[in-house]
Amino acid sequence: MGSRAKARWTAALLGFTGLLCIVLGGVMIVAVPSIIKQQVHKNVRIDPSSLSFSMWKEIPVPFYLSVYFFDIVNPKEILEGEKPRVRERGPYVYREYRHKRNITFNDNDTVSFLEYRNFQFQPEKSSGSESDYIFMPNILVLSAAMMMEHKPLSTKLFLTLTFGTLGQRAFMNRTVGEIMWGYNDPLVNIVNRFFPEAFPSQGKFGLFAELNNSNSGLFTVFTGIKNFSRIHLVDKWNGLSKVNFWHSDQCNMINGTSGQMWAPFMTPESSLEFYSPEACRSMKLVYKESGMFEGIPTFRFKAPDTLFANGSVYPPNEGFCPCLESGIQNVSTCRFNAPLFLSHPHFYNADPLLADAVLGLQPNEKEHSLFLDVHPVTGIPMNCSVKLQLSLYIKAIKGIGQTGKIEPVVLPLLWFEERGAMEGETLQTFYTQLVLMPKVLHYAQYVLLALGCVLLLVPVIYLIRSQERCYLFWSSNKKGSKDKEAMQAYSESLMTSAPKGTVLQEARL
Repeated sequence: MGSRAKARWTAALLGFTGLLCIVLGGVMIVAVPSIIKQQVHKNVRIDPSSLSFSMWKEIPVPFYLSVYFFDIVNPKEILEGEKPRVRERGPYVYREYRHKRNITFNDNDTVSFLEYRNFQFQPEKSSGSESDYIFMPNILVLSAAMMMEHKPLSTKLFLTLTFGTLGQRAFMNRTVGEIMWGYNDPLVNIVNRFFPEAFPSQGKFGLFAELNNSNSGLFTVFTGIKNFSRIHLVDKWNGLSKVNFWHSDQCNMINGTSGQMWAPFMTPESSLEFYSPEACRSMKLVYKESGMFEGIPTFRFKAPDTLFANGSVYPPNEGFCPCLESGIQNVSTCRFNAPLFLSHPHFYNADPLLADAVLGLQPNEKEHSLFLDVHPVTGIPMNCSVKLQLSLYIKAIKGIGQTGKIEPVVLPLLWFEERGAMEGETLQTFYTQLVLMPKVLHYAQYVLLALGCVLLLVPVIYLIRSQERCYLFWSSNKKGSKDKEAMQAYSESLMTSAPKGTVLQEARL
């Protein structure tokens, strides 16, 4: 009797536990998505108490700048009107360090900051040294010649004389370090003397001189603390809500973020929009595919075909013109009127005429397209590769002897890749807190439901089996009673005397 009672209590306890698991699992199915969303909102906003604030302030991802130069093989022949021939040199790799200063939280739910960058050469990752010599167009000479194209002949002749006196030619042979970070030149000194605001850095001229140990302007972005719908969006850059480099309001707009984080909970319909001070414009990347990075689900975004398209191919880009062939963007208006153009490396995704005009170019998607891999739940980049090319439009200018017989051509100067991928302890922390824990909670709710159903079956099975035992006991007792009644009737029939007229037979031996 005691064992039966104990079994009943055990079955009842297991059933109650199963019911509790089912209820808890059901509650988790309803509540967990809301809890995860709440935690993501809390941890991705720009708030000193958020998980991602330290990542935003001091970017822990190691960034590398890889620069590839187009070394001119036939400079003399170009001056005679022949097609340019180039060979790619590099990469020359620099470790890029980024850190924010002057972080100021404003009353209108924004934060202002300056992000400084400095670069350190990495010999072990490079295919060459900063002392390597590269034949390149003399940007100052050829740019000045283009600016003087419509000036009086006397001005052009004076410029030719000046160039000759200073020993300036259409092409120059400089080291990688000089081209990158600046070089002393008599022409640079003259320009700085008479046009003190012509170059961003005084004393030297270099293509990346203005980037090293400097900031990219004062950004003011929304924190998302009060209004989450505007998180990370740029409010102003250098106090401006729009720039004035271009010829349309749409092209002058400052859209998107500062290019470091985006709003969470992305879908394939989402896009990545950001303002680039180096390109002087906003850019938009579009969804390409989903994937995985070190066990973390990602969305890959790439540049659309229309990013550098000219106005005739993509009318909204008309404001960036005057344009040449499609696939290159004229950035002269924000680069001191020098005829510089921005594009994908090797003129990838541009009009084929551009690549055909220069021997030695081989555009392909794998090596020359840019992409960003972003964790869609948080909007934090996991892996990125931004590749851009800088080119110079050159041609012979009548009256300026240094330009010879150069045929009009957009001549590539260099292309560069900025690449970074989350790794190490930062990656592990991100994976544990923002990927693993939500995944554990997601599966835990279904495990609880399954376990609850199994435990709830225990008392049901026990009840069914108990009813079967009771039925068998009752049936056996009922059968025994009938047998006893039959035996008793038989005995009574033997003891009762035979009725009259009945003949008893004699037993015979």
